[in-house]
Amino acid sequence: MSDRKAPGKKLLKALAGEMTDGIPVWLMRQAGRYLPEYRKVRAEAGSFLDLCYTPDFAEEVTLQPIRRFGFDAAILFSDILVVPDALGQQVAFKEGEGPVLEPITDLAGLAKLSSPDGVKGRLAPVYETVARLSRSLPSETTLIGFAGAPWTVATYMVGGRGSPDQAAAKAWAYRAPDEFQTLIDLLVEATVEHLSAQVEAGAEVLQVFDTWAGSLPELSFERFALQPMKTIREKLKARFPDVPVIAFPRGAGGMAERYFRETGVTGLSLDTGVSPAWARDNLQGQGCLQGNLDPLLLVAGGPEMRRQALHILETLGQGPFIFNLGHGIVPQTPPEHVAELVTLVQEWRP
Repeated sequence: MSDRKAPGKKLLKALAGEMTDGIPVWLMRQAGRYLPEYRKVRAEAGSFLDLCYTPDFAEEVTLQPIRRFGFDAAILFSDILVVPDALGQQVAFKEGEGPVLEPITDLAGLAKLSSPDGVKGRLAPVYETVARLSRSLPSETTLIGFAGAPWTVATYMVGGRGSPDQAAAKAWAYRAPDEFQTLIDLLVEATVEHLSAQVEAGAEVLQVFDTWAGSLPELSFERFALQPMKTIREKLKARFPDVPVIAFPRGAGGMAERYFRETGVTGLSLDTGVSPAWARDNLQGQGCLQGNLDPLLLVAGGPEMRRQALHILETLGQGPFIFNLGHGIVPQTPPEHVAELVTLVQEWRP
């Protein structure tokens, strides 16, 4: 592991439940198509997976928003679908379509996948990128590694692409929940291996994205979103007791409090639909919160962006808190609006 970790890092202090001199800030998808320098590297790289798997390119695009905006954290540039790719599922990113996978819809399809034990070997270039970043990032910048949560990754593996309702994965999970659990269990193990390798390479914080958690009804949420995250957290804590884990169960709604408490994660990332006051009163006593400005406010910029960002800061900034978005930056975001937001957050004091 890297020796970069310093107790004075603002984001690490917030995750430890300490008050910080100023609120730490980073943004989901802070490296991406809204930046002209990213688009230049993306064109040079060729395919999206080549960008993820080439350390020279992946390191560069991870560093770009740090150089431009001075965020308190850098998140590894990669994708949640490198895990199914490493397990042997056919994954491609098609221009104008997004990710396209060879669907897995039954146990016969699952049987064709590789063992989770091989993930570390197959994703070695990703961990090389993490190791490089642990050396090249500014000393005050926290390095975040990440993975997709089993349920969200499974929706792509089963459906073959993203979908508005996750119907294919839900159909399998409802029709044969024990069969579907086999896929979830496989992804739990693969995710633990993937995240562990990132820590070993130098990641100081881990974030797990469950983008489609909110599409599950309560009993399915318990089984396929909450319980897998709890298992991942327990396994990671046994290996790396001091590494914080942030979970992002997007759309969890009224299940968020129970999810935060029962999974044992260090921090909870909030989606745009969560009331900051409700989060302060019901969640912040359990640990650090992160969020949750609407990404489209960042597109609009101006007085309304500032007003709503200040509302979040004034409501949640009295407790352990990391400023972020309620989902990722969208491609049409003007970089100057990002710069304005970062300055606002960095200058704000309770």
